[in-house]
Parts: sequence; structure tokens; C-alpha cells
Amino acid sequence: MAIDLLYNCLIFLAAAVLIVPLVKRLGLGEVLGYLIAGVVIGPSVLGLVPDAEAVLQFSEVGIVFLLFVIGLELKPSRLKLMRKPVFGFGGLQMLITSLVLGGLALMLGLSPAPALVVGFSLGLCSTPLVLQLLGEKGELTTRHGRLGFALLLFQDMAAIPVLAAIPLLAGSVVMTDGWGVMLRDTLIGVGAFIALIVGGRHLLRPLFRFAAATRSRQVFAGTSLLVVIGAALSMELAGLSMALGAFIAGVLLADSEYRHSIEADIEPFRGLLLGLFFMAVGMTAQIGLLGERPGLVLGLTALLLVAKWASVMIASRAYGTSWRDALNLGVLLSQGGEFAFVLLTAAGAAALLAPDLVGLLVLVVSLSMAATPVLFQLHTRLVRPRFAPPAPKREYDQPADTSAQIIIAGFGRFGQVIGRTLQGLHIPYTILDINAEHVAFVRRYGNEIYFGDASRLDLLEAAGADRARILVVAISDVETSLRIVQRVQRRFPKLRLFARARNRHHAQLLMRAGVQDIVRDLLPASLELTREVLVALGIERQHAQHTVDTFRHHDTTTLMRQTETFGDEAQQIQTAQQAAKELEELFEADEDVVTEAPAPITETRDTHY
Repeated sequence: MAIDLLYNCLIFLAAAVLIVPLVKRLGLGEVLGYLIAGVVIGPSVLGLVPDAEAVLQFSEVGIVFLLFVIGLELKPSRLKLMRKPVFGFGGLQMLITSLVLGGLALMLGLSPAPALVVGFSLGLCSTPLVLQLLGEKGELTTRHGRLGFALLLFQDMAAIPVLAAIPLLAGSVVMTDGWGVMLRDTLIGVGAFIALIVGGRHLLRPLFRFAAATRSRQVFAGTSLLVVIGAALSMELAGLSMALGAFIAGVLLADSEYRHSIEADIEPFRGLLLGLFFMAVGMTAQIGLLGERPGLVLGLTALLLVAKWASVMIASRAYGTSWRDALNLGVLLSQGGEFAFVLLTAAGAAALLAPDLVGLLVLVVSLSMAATPVLFQLHTRLVRPRFAPPAPKREYDQPADTSAQIIIAGFGRFGQVIGRTLQGLHIPYTILDINAEHVAFVRRYGNEIYFGDASRLDLLEAAGADRARILVVAISDVETSLRIVQRVQRRFPKLRLFARARNRHHAQLLMRAGVQDIVRDLLPASLELTREVLVALGIERQHAQHTVDTFRHHDTTTLMRQTETFGDEAQQIQTAQQAAKELEELFEADEDVVTEAPAPITETRDTHY
């Protein structure tokens, strides 16, 4: 059993590594690469992995993780603002598309009930496919990206009552009992939905606070997986969508200080399982049917793509979008979706649709998903330029970037001074701190701070290190500080580093690592106190300040010289002795230094102290 599992893992990884980069290099995107890889290793071609259905069922967990990560990016306030596009545009599009496709099914000979199920099933779009394409192009935050996501979210919710109504449409239950069953299932679903929201708001943060207090990355990652799978499973048991449960859990954690850490932990699972899902879709496609009846299969696929493209265009224009956004949405949403597999299979099991028809429609949906990345690439290269807005006569003014361009790693006493100053200047910044209790304490005072280990590259990326300008390493631990510096220099070479040095040795290590902007913990404070001591001895303040500045400059020069001989103790001692002698000579030669005996100390304190 273990050997079979390892063998299947090897096959999937080899197919992904060999095929996906090749397809992506051709400019066709990762999704199509995974689909082709699944076809190649599936039963229709090489047959290396025979049980494609089992792989598909397992890989649907990837959709769950995808919706959870999307939920993390949506704060409840923002989700509330999306209610109009979700129910307005989403409902309008589903109504038009279902009527158009249902009407075509009637024309092709289906009776009303099966035609209604087929029309709605084929009207659903592929959530992971569309979001992956938008993510690859960086268009999730565009107008058509937001409308596309709103539509997908509405479809996930709308598919649930249709799935529950299939037995009624098939006549497999008595109508008097059927309405009772539907009412019962609806009440259970609504109750579970409310329980997830209420329970999540009161339980999720304490749960993650407990996991963070363990200081174990494995425990924290396990807690993240527990929340995602638990929320998804609770909705599934209540008759709702697993993806919807995971999405709600993500939204509930969007305002949490643990958001970046959770996202960094979930991201690897999301990527792997989504890739596996698309490969499983390619494996389940009955390519043999394409060889037997190519005209019928390709004709129905083209009909589906054209009908959905036209329906989405009509709905988009009716909703008030521009022609450019309508065309983008038409191409993105013209395919069938993974929920069509669920609905069509359920309709076949209820004897509402014939098994041969279910197999044919599943293949059509699979081919439409495979065609979408190609059509989207062609649309991007050939159609979009024709609808690009005309170049302005003069360049627009560039607005200030309000995104967080500064990341502070460590928010103890040192980092708080920096943060308070930036906050006073209204300069946005992101804070990462590994101490869970410290994070909770600081957030009570209204500061935006996130729990996480800043030495983790995935967490830094989630916090926006690839877009930020400055990283302040305000951590006193020498090993952690150096680890952050070394990893950031490799992954984010354009990110400017400012570092806190615990002592002279720490400063030398940072300088050897290439950090130029370094401040030692005690040096500024000790020099400031030295200046005040000199003033109290009777030296004029400007002379005392000059003496301190001379010492600072000489000490910095000495530190750089000692860094060159780092590790040679004898040379270090010699350099220190030589530096002490040089400093004496500098003070003796300085004409601004008062050489007279200082006045005696009195009890009178300087008002500038």
C-alpha cells in the first residue's frame, strides 16, 4: 500500500515537473499544463494512475484551501460592500446563462426537468481555474476580477439548493414529503452557517493564540489545517459546500493578527492540491469518446463556450460594465466548472439523466476548461489591445502609494519607537513579531501587528516584502537577526535593510553580511549621556557635542577596520589599542576641546538635561 502511494506521488510529481513548465513556457499557463499532464498519465493515454475518480475526490480539497486563502484577503467590511455584485451580477448572470443553456437543451430533445438541471449545471464556472488565471495575470483586484470573483462566490452558494432539489425533479420522493425534506435541509444548512459564524468569531482567535504560545511552527500549521478542514467538513455535513465553509472561516480570520502566518502555512498545500485537482480533471476526461464521436463532442464544446460567452456578455452589459470588462468576463467565464461534475453525477444517480449523456457532458465540461486558458491567452494578446483606452495627451499625476512600504521585524521597545514615529507621520507599515503575548498586548492599544517569524520567506512574502521598500530588523537575537538578513538579501535584493545591533560583535556580523544601515542598542543613548556628563563638568555644550561626534566617527571607522580582521583575536586587540591611542591624539589635537580644568560639580542641574 505504501509503495503504491509513493509510486502515484512519483508519477504526479514527474508529470507536473516535465509537462507544466513546458506548457507554461509556450505561454499557455499552468492550468492547461496540469490538465494536459493529467490526460497523459490518466486512463485514456498511458494509464499510469488507474483510479482517477478517487484522485479527483481527494484533490477537491484544493478548492477548499483556495477559498480559505481568498477569504483571508477579504475583511468583513469589504465583503459587506460586495453584496451588490455577488447577488446582483451573480444572480443576473446565472439566470440568463441557465435560461439560454436550458433552452438549448430543450431544443436538443431533453424534457423540461433534465434540461433545467443541464442548463444550470453547465452555467456554473470553474472557481479554481478562473482565480488561477486572474492570479497569474495579477488581475484579481481589477474591475472584471472583482466581478468574476463575486459571480463565483454566488455560484458556490446557488449550487447547494439545486443539488438538494435534484431528487425532487427526478420524482424519487413524494412531493408532500419532498417539500418537508427540503425545508428540513434548508433549516439545517442555515443553522450550521450561523453557528460557524458565531462560533468562529469567539473561538478562532483564542485557538490561534493558544497555538502561537507554544512557539512551535508545526503546532501552528496544524491548527491552520484543523480550522480549514473543520470548517469545510462542518458545512459538508450540514449539506452545504465545503468551499463555502472554508471561505467563511477565512473571512473570520481576515482581521486577525495571525493572518499572514496562516496564509504562509496554507499556501503550499493550496498550490499542490490545486495542481492535483486539475491533473485529476484531465485524468477523468473520457478522451476515447472524443475519438469515437469527435464532431459531436467538439461541436457541443464550441456551443457551450459560445453560449456562455454570449450570456456573460449580455449579463455584464446589463449590469453596466464597459465593453472591455464584458469581453474579459466573457472569455474568463465561458467554461464549465467542477461543480457541474457533482450536479451531473447526482442527476445521473437519480435517473434524471442517462449515464451516456452524463459522460458526454462531463467530457464537454473538461474540454471547455482545457480550452479556456488558450482562449484567454489569445484574448489577452489579440483582442485586449483593440479595446485599450487611448493614450492621454499628457501624463497623469502619480498618486502616492498608500500600501505598506515598510516592514518592521520585531516590535519590542526598539521597534515601537520607529512605529510610533511612522504612525504619527501617517506612513503605513507592517509589523511582524514572534511573541504571541506581545502581539496580543500591542493590538489592544490599536496597533496593526501580525504574529509570525520574520525569518520565514513565505511569511515575508505574504506581508508584502516583494513590494516594500524598507525592512527594519529590530530584533536583538543575533542568530535570528542574521538569518533574516541573509534570507532577505537572497530573495528580496531590492529591499533596503536597516538593522539593530545588540552589541559590537553583532554589528560586525551584520556588516560582514552586507548591511550598511546599523544602529547599536546602547551607543546613541550612552553618547547622549556622555555629552551631558561633560556639560555637567563645565564644558560648553557645543564643545561637548563636538567631542561626542568625534568619538562616534572614530568608533565607526575603528569598527569597520576591525570587521576586516574579524576572527583574528590578536589583530583585534592590536587594532583596539591603536584606536585608543588615535582617539587620545584626536582629542589633544582638536582645538575646540577645552583643556582647562573643569569647574567643580554643583547641585545645580543643566536645564537642557
